[in-house]
Amino acid sequence: MAHLIATFGEIMLRLAPPGFERFLQSPQFQATWGGGEANVAVAVAQFGAKSRYITVLPDGNPIADAFMGELRRFNVDANHIVRGPGRLGIYFVETGANQRPSKVVYDRAHSAISIAKAGAIDWKQALEGATWFHITGITPALSESAAALALESVKAAKQMGATVSLDLNFRKNLWRWGKKAYDVMPELVAHTDVCIANEEDCQRCLNIHVDIDVESGELERELYSELAERVLATYPNLKTLAITLRESKSASHNGWSACLHNRKGFLLSRHYEITNIVDRVGGGDSFAGGLIYGLTHLGSEQEALEFAVAASALKHSVPGDFNRFTLEEVQALVKGGGSGRVQR
Repeated sequence: MAHLIATFGEIMLRLAPPGFERFLQSPQFQATWGGGEANVAVAVAQFGAKSRYITVLPDGNPIADAFMGELRRFNVDANHIVRGPGRLGIYFVETGANQRPSKVVYDRAHSAISIAKAGAIDWKQALEGATWFHITGITPALSESAAALALESVKAAKQMGATVSLDLNFRKNLWRWGKKAYDVMPELVAHTDVCIANEEDCQRCLNIHVDIDVESGELERELYSELAERVLATYPNLKTLAITLRESKSASHNGWSACLHNRKGFLLSRHYEITNIVDRVGGGDSFAGGLIYGLTHLGSEQEALEFAVAASALKHSVPGDFNRFTLEEVQALVKGGGSGRVQR
């Protein structure tokens, strides 16, 4: 069966100082693109799957036009993007190193997608042919109307027979429009088949708690099995829950792995020590894209989990939000090719 993976969310212009400089340490920014759902669409396209990105962009905006051209360069279908009033969101990111954390500053108020109303997108047309639909918790955090549009999207996807995945992606700096994440996200999860999260997402979006110390640098993996079982018990519609396990030893050094509960058992991935991190922003989206690709194209859920973790580990080695790795490169790491030896 040929799969078409569609994603929906906000794209932003990403402005970052060169290398590891602080904001305006030198008078320049490097302009690229960033946004969780676009990152996933690009990732699955890089792996060779058919991919479509749905969003609302400002009409008559040449920067938005440039983004659509960038999507097409990555072989992502941009033909169902809606144009409307508003602006293009921007975010600034300062890459951390050692004991200095990365820093993100959002400038996305009144963006085209945040002011778009329910009904702005013809979902029957936008999701035509899609077998998988992916969204994140970032879109409903933007505004009340964006939350309504997000809920509308997952309902339409389910009605049209697509598998729905949701990355909870809690962003404390975005939930400012009057409701808390845990007031909004449970209804979205109720229309979801595959949920992706970390421990904070489960706590802040679903109000489900397990006593996990994420600052310790070492994670007690049995507690994640308990967390997964609590989430699955609360949401009987969920078929699968994947939880990423990040051990933050510094901004430059993370342990990285993930687990997956499919109601039949609890799976744990290989563990990676990621040292000398170049850019961790977009790493979770690369995991989500890898998992979606794996669940639709690989032979088992364990293979899908290993592929997703490897894809994310590789993403930490390149600047920018987008995954820049092919199917073959990720598979080489899964098979043990992580020595970094020069390939001649």
